[in-house]
Amino acid sequence: MKVILSSTTVKIPRNVTVVTKGRHLTVTGPRGTLKRDFGHLQVSIRQLGKSTIVVDMWYGNRKQLACVRSLQSHIQNMITGVTVGYQYLMRFAYAHFPINVAVSSDGKWVEIRNFLGERRVRKVRVPEGVTAVRSPNTVQKDQLELTGNDIEAVGRTSSLVHQACLVKNKDIRKFLDGIYVSHKGPIGNLSAI
Repeated sequence: MKVILSSTTVKIPRNVTVVTKGRHLTVTGPRGTLKRDFGHLQVSIRQLGKSTIVVDMWYGNRKQLACVRSLQSHIQNMITGVTVGYQYLMRFAYAHFPINVAVSSDGKWVEIRNFLGERRVRKVRVPEGVTAVRSPNTVQKDQLELTGNDIEAVGRTSSLVHQACLVKNKDIRKFLDGIYVSHKGPIGNLSAI
C-alpha cells in the first residue's frame, strides 16, 4: 500500500547554515563544511527559512518510506559533524606480542607493526578530513584516536584499521589480538561500545 505523503523536518541550529540545491546539501558550521548528494533518493528536500528543512516523499511504498527517516538522520549527522565533530577511540589488544602502531608525520598513513609477531607492516590510508593520533601513554596506553567532521569517513577509517589486524588460520576464540573500537560518538559525549 502506498502512503500519499510522508514528511519529516530537521531543525537547524543558529550557528549552522544549510544550502539545498535540488537533492544536493551543503552544511557549513564552526568546524567546516560537509557536502552530500542525495540524488539517488526519490524525495523532495526544501528549506523553510533558516531554521528548518522539510523532507517529503510522495506515494512511497514501505521500503521507500524508510529513506525519509534515513535522510533525516544523515542531515542530523552532518549538522553534528560541523558543530561538534566525531571521535572514535581504538584500543590495541594483545596477549604476547605488543602491537606497535605509528602514525606518519603527514598523518596520511597508519602503520601497524609486530601484529602476532609478524614482520609484515600493515598500512592503512587515512582519508581526507580525518586525523589519526596516538594517545599519550600518560592518558591511555595503547590507544588510537580518530577524529573528523564526517561520521562516515571516521567510521570507515576505524573499520579499515580493525580489518587490517584480523587473525588468519588460527582459532579466533583463543587469539583475540587486534585493534578494536572502545568508544565512539560526538566529541565530548563518547559512549562505550
